[in-house]
Amino acid sequence: MSDIPWWGLPLIAALFALAGAGAVQLASARNDYLRSRRKRTRRWYEERKDAYVSLLSVFERDTYRLRAAYDAGEKPVPVLTYMDEVGPALMQVRLLASGPVRSAALAVHVLLQKLHGEMNPAAVVGVEPTIHFRELLAQVPLVMQQFEAAIRDELRIETTPPTQPTATEADLRGRPWPRLRRPARTAPLDGHAEVGQDLKA
Repeated sequence: MSDIPWWGLPLIAALFALAGAGAVQLASARNDYLRSRRKRTRRWYEERKDAYVSLLSVFERDTYRLRAAYDAGEKPVPVLTYMDEVGPALMQVRLLASGPVRSAALAVHVLLQKLHGEMNPAAVVGVEPTIHFRELLAQVPLVMQQFEAAIRDELRIETTPPTQPTATEADLRGRPWPRLRRPARTAPLDGHAEVGQDLKA
C-alpha cells in the first residue's frame, strides 16, 4: 500500500487549483493594467495633439489676417479681439504642454501681441515703425517653426516615412524560398552533340 495518506491527493489537487486560479488572476490583472496604460497613453497623445493643432490654427489665421491688413494699409483688429480668440487655446496648451512647448507657444503669442499693439503701421505715423512692423511680421514664421519643432519632439512625431523591407529582409522574415528546379536543357553543352544525337547520326 502507498504511504500517502487519504487526504494527500485532494490536498495536492486543491493546491494546484489554487495555483492555477492565482496565475489566471495575475494574467488578467496584467492585461487590465496594460490595456489601461495604453488608453492613458492614447488619451495623453490625443489631448495634446488637439490642443496644439487648435493653437497653431489660431496663430496661422491671425498671421494671415495681420499680413492682409498690412498689405491693404488697414488697421489690424484690436489686441483685445486677438486675446479673446487665442485665450482658450493658449490656456489649454499652458496647462497640458511641457516646458519647451509652452515656452515656444508663448514666444509666438508675445510676438503676435506686439503686432496687434502700438507697433502696427496704422497706429504709429512714420516710416520707421512700419519697417519695424514688417520685420516683426517676417519673424512670425520662424518662431512658428520653433513651436512646431518643440511639438514634434514632445509627441515624438517622425517626419520621415518608414522604410520598405528589401527582398533580403523579407526572406529573413520567413518568406518561403522558391523551389529549386533544374533548368531544362535546351542546347548542347560546350557545343557538342548529345550522345543520342551522335548515335542517330
